[in-house]
Amino acid sequence: MRYAILLIFSCTVGLPLISEAQTTLTLPGALHAARNNNPFLKPASLNTAIAQSDVVTARLRPNPVLNNQTLHMTNSSQWAPDTKFLDGKNNQYWWQLTKQFQLAGQRKYKQQYAAGNVSVTEKAYADTERGVLTETGNKWLDVWYNKVNLELILEAKENVDSLVKTQEIRLKNQVISSSELARTQLLLEQYQIQYKNAAQSYRNELQNLKLLTGQTDSVTIDDQDPVMSLEMTQQLDSLLALSLAKRPDVQQAQAMITAAKSNISLQKSLAIPSPELGFIWNPQNRVPYFGLYATIELPFFSRNQGEIRKSKIVLQQSQQSLSALQQQVNTEVQSTWHTYQVNRETVDKYKNILPKAENILQSVRYAYTKGGTTIIDFLDAQRTWFDTQKMYYDALYNYRKSYLQLLQVTGLINQL
Repeated sequence: MRYAILLIFSCTVGLPLISEAQTTLTLPGALHAARNNNPFLKPASLNTAIAQSDVVTARLRPNPVLNNQTLHMTNSSQWAPDTKFLDGKNNQYWWQLTKQFQLAGQRKYKQQYAAGNVSVTEKAYADTERGVLTETGNKWLDVWYNKVNLELILEAKENVDSLVKTQEIRLKNQVISSSELARTQLLLEQYQIQYKNAAQSYRNELQNLKLLTGQTDSVTIDDQDPVMSLEMTQQLDSLLALSLAKRPDVQQAQAMITAAKSNISLQKSLAIPSPELGFIWNPQNRVPYFGLYATIELPFFSRNQGEIRKSKIVLQQSQQSLSALQQQVNTEVQSTWHTYQVNRETVDKYKNILPKAENILQSVRYAYTKGGTTIIDFLDAQRTWFDTQKMYYDALYNYRKSYLQLLQVTGLINQL
């Protein structure tokens, strides 16, 4: 019976997809596809390249500066005898070549600060990736849930449909009343409506999964994927320590502290003036002069006090953000861990209930067809079976979802 239902399900729901190439995704496969092809991750990945460009800029040294000044004698009566306007005797030229020199380790601190920002950007991308992977994993679960729900409704619909055909024959033989047939038909119509709505929800979730994984072909999921490929064997304390070490947002906060410290050193070094030194070649009316050039800012008023103060406040802010984030991680891991444990126990309990509901339905169905019970008993057994199956899949969905959430809050989802 189960194989027949799967065949019907494939024909009714999957038929529109047969003409297209189709990709079957396990949960790890969906996460891998999202990591490589998600359309929202691709532009975010360029932020690291942008930050690395700042490292290149920080490595550059100031360019030399070439300066020229030319003075002409405008009164021709004062020109040297037998000379013209452009003659060197009537002009003075000033050629100056200088270069700024960065002192107090300014170039080194610029590179350190730029490298720190690269690290911050990399961790920020990893955290963005964590969010995309979590969304993709949850969407895979949504597809799975809609698929098994659709199969469940189809199975219930087929069971009742076969009973309706039997009831029609029994009514002709005057074994049952018309009201009993009407009740059975009403239940069938309810399942038919549910099936139509569930099929549309399933198709919608597939499209959403296709977007998140960046697939060009049609997609479906491998509903036999056990999902719990990384069963949580660690205790709560070890998970907390793992989360504080592995979560990208925690690593980003730590990288921001390192970058803030580098910025303090940079801003202090920028308080030291950078001298500009060079040479002067100054022919005056064909008389050559050579000299040296030096200029330096006198730090009487501005010594970069504002930027130094701001850099210290940014460090303080980064440290407070890390402390708050660590408390958040602690709360998230504990609550998610306990939810995961409760959901696992719930699934185990429903696994014991499922066979009972199935046996009750078969027994009541057999008794009803033999005239040993009423239509009310059968309909009640059918609804109990359906509700039990539905609650089991709800529990399994919540269990798998809490598992994914546990991977998210610990940062392990980036390692799948």
